[in-house]
Amino acid sequence: MVDYTTPVTTVFEAQRATIEQSQQAVEQGVEFQQRMNDVVLGSLESQESVQRRGVELSQTAIHTTLDALESSVPGVEPAVEELRSTVDEQFEFLLENHAEAFDAAEAELGEGVDTYDEMSADSLEALDEQVSMLIEAHEDLESQSVDAVEGMADQVEDLQTQVEEVSEQIQDVQEQAAEAVDA
Repeated sequence: MVDYTTPVTTVFEAQRATIEQSQQAVEQGVEFQQRMNDVVLGSLESQESVQRRGVELSQTAIHTTLDALESSVPGVEPAVEELRSTVDEQFEFLLENHAEAFDAAEAELGEGVDTYDEMSADSLEALDEQVSMLIEAHEDLESQSVDAVEGMADQVEDLQTQVEEVSEQIQDVQEQAAEAVDA
């Protein structure tokens, strides 16, 4: 007996493997995005530190310029001290705003990452449930298809047996006719 179900089973197995691989690719994509979000969130602190250091270096450079001016031009000390005080106040204000801006950005980004993680988890859970239902339905369809192919195979074998029997009967009738003609 010929096995007609092997190609059907193979196709269904390949389809299920493709579905499962697609699900894994989606999950890996989400996990990658979550890792990237964590990296970006983690890098904010170092970005803030680098930028703060740049602002502090600018303040130091201005102080150095004011020191040079003060030492080279006699009688400007009161004006330079007033200017130095104003510069320090402005830099203090800038650094406070800088810290607040980074704190706000970090808080907002952190909330966004948390929301993304929650939504991703919910989406992956829903995807998992849907893929499980799809695989189950797919297995049912495979079972029905295999049953149908087996039924058709049985019918083909029955028909082949009937054709062989009719062929034998025709051959018998031909032999009997040939014997009758010879006699």
